[in-house]
Amino acid sequence: MPRWMAVLPIVALVLLGGFLAFQMNRMAESGKGARYQPSALVGKPVPETTLPMLEGAEVSGRMLDARTASVGKPAVINLFASWCAPCRLEHAQLMALKAEGVKIIGIAYKDDPAKTAAFLEELGDPYDIVLVDAEGRAGLDLGISGVPETFVIDAYGIVKHKTTGPVITDADRVQLLDAYRATPAR
Repeated sequence: MPRWMAVLPIVALVLLGGFLAFQMNRMAESGKGARYQPSALVGKPVPETTLPMLEGAEVSGRMLDARTASVGKPAVINLFASWCAPCRLEHAQLMALKAEGVKIIGIAYKDDPAKTAAFLEELGDPYDIVLVDAEGRAGLDLGISGVPETFVIDAYGIVKHKTTGPVITDADRVQLLDAYRATPAR
């Protein structure tokens, strides 16, 4: 077998990698990589999942029960983690949403509660309540692909909007705020 044939698989992999990078860049520039992504959950109730609060008490039933202070009001559910770099990037926008009166429920996804508490102590706490999803059960129930992901929930517990990835820009925040304001209270 000629020597040049030995490097042929490497050349093919390099070409494939370059092609994929080119396509991803083209999608991002054309806007096809939009941040809002339809979800099978949009239009359906928030899954019933029992999660402990960061402080230790348990929230039973849906993620939006009386202890979340969101019954009868719209809310935003944000899945985050202290180990997640994009979560750090979006934190300032979450703080801005809180300042605008948005009710935000944080779910610490597959995170150590002590590290979650340190993360919120360092960056500030934009959440009305923080729930702990140590095993990732709520993440599975919500159908997330990773963190951060954010959901807008109406006053009846129905998912109205999903954003995959970090809410980094002011335009991202405004889009989320518009979805939140479009869901009236009961």
